[in-house]
Amino acid sequence: MHIAFRALASIDLAYNREFLASPTSDRVLCHLARRPLINPTTAHILSLVCWIRTYGDSRMAAPLPTTATLSPDMSAASPWASSLPEDLVRLVASRLLAGDLLDYVRFRAVCAPWRSSTASPRGRGVVDPRFHPRRWMMLSEGGGLYPGHPKLQGYVRFFNLDTGAFVRVHMPLFEDHCVLDSFNGLLVLQRDDDTAIRLLHPFTGDILDLPPLKTLLPQMHEVFPHLSSRKKLPYLRSISTAATFADDGVVTVMLALRTTRRVAVATSQDHQWTMSTWNYVINFAPFPYQSKIYVVYNLEFDHSAKIFQIDTPLPGEVLQPPKLIVKCTADKLRVPVFLVECDSEVLVIGHSKDLASKLLVYKLADLVMEKYTPVTSIGDKAIFLHRRNLSASAKALPTLVGGTIMYFHPREHQLVQYHLSSGSWSPAMDQCSLRGTEPGPCSFIQHVYTCCSCKHWNKGLMCRWWKYPAEWIRWPVKGKLRQGA
Repeated sequence: MHIAFRALASIDLAYNREFLASPTSDRVLCHLARRPLINPTTAHILSLVCWIRTYGDSRMAAPLPTTATLSPDMSAASPWASSLPEDLVRLVASRLLAGDLLDYVRFRAVCAPWRSSTASPRGRGVVDPRFHPRRWMMLSEGGGLYPGHPKLQGYVRFFNLDTGAFVRVHMPLFEDHCVLDSFNGLLVLQRDDDTAIRLLHPFTGDILDLPPLKTLLPQMHEVFPHLSSRKKLPYLRSISTAATFADDGVVTVMLALRTTRRVAVATSQDHQWTMSTWNYVINFAPFPYQSKIYVVYNLEFDHSAKIFQIDTPLPGEVLQPPKLIVKCTADKLRVPVFLVECDSEVLVIGHSKDLASKLLVYKLADLVMEKYTPVTSIGDKAIFLHRRNLSASAKALPTLVGGTIMYFHPREHQLVQYHLSSGSWSPAMDQCSLRGTEPGPCSFIQHVYTCCSCKHWNKGLMCRWWKYPAEWIRWPVKGKLRQGA
């Protein structure tokens, strides 16, 4: 769905319930009925998946938890649908679930037999990584409209980096919670009154409770021996998150504490966090990917870089120190060095020479094997580099340009985009978007780039470095309880 930002068509989702799409288009049903269903080939399965993604109705209906409460047109199964083998239904559902969770929910909404043959995301939205909204990001509204602002009336908007779809969710819990981070589309929250960390699935409303941050305070004596507990807490709220998910439902979460350069670990069964006895050397924000956190250390004297990997321990395992996996010499890749996930691949990006030189892109897996083969194309993706790095599809978000890398250039002092195919630089936005007033006209590039700066993103501010330097931003409400976030 191609949506320009000035005409956002938001979809309302009920809070803390499984969201269901209205029944799939009759064209899909007729198409499927004509398909041979005995011994279906891979082509048939892919065709079915493609049709549901293309013609699935994007309007969201109120969640209907039981078959008895479904309207007749939704609960009654047509003869061909009820005759589909369950293993075929599950196979199609798994293909859809590998993409966008919304496609999977639309599929389950077609009829009761299809719902009964597939797993419901509700209740397992956090503990089962299959149901994570992996490519969804919370939208920063701008103008200081932070989640929970009275003008938003309890609603928060999210957008999909790959499809361009927008969803509006009613989330009243932001009255006493703030966002610290995002992991696989899950929101990492702090509850204000007791500093408890909570993982929230924004669409199912599932919440996983973790120990309070304040349980780390006794372990910070060696880090900040002369600070009071109240002054130590802000140093714990700047985090990068990784996690592992066991089959028995136990979740282990690892927080890279950016300011203290330590790591804290806790499971969903623990009552307190455990801080690492070692610290990591870092020049840029940690990069979390799946169950790992990567940190980059730039060597000033020879402009080379080292990449370390920290693994989230499984329950019962001991947290291990960072291990060196890559050392990039200056003749291969020069600092600053960034890591980003693009099409399920971790890419390493840096300069070929000085800051005015072209950018080089490598696959991390190749560098681990000491193979220096540059990536020459990233397809329709646009990559954003800042304190958090991400990629978005230019096909779904028309203001983006595919095959580009955007970041704040330290020499140009503005957001620029590097065209990977031509090796050229250009401004990422027009001057109105770049220097205009807020609230006011703004390129959607600015909104995506804001997602890369958590201190702007979680406060509803645009990432405009000359107006809102990250280190000067303060919370307009509950400042003492959210300081450092």
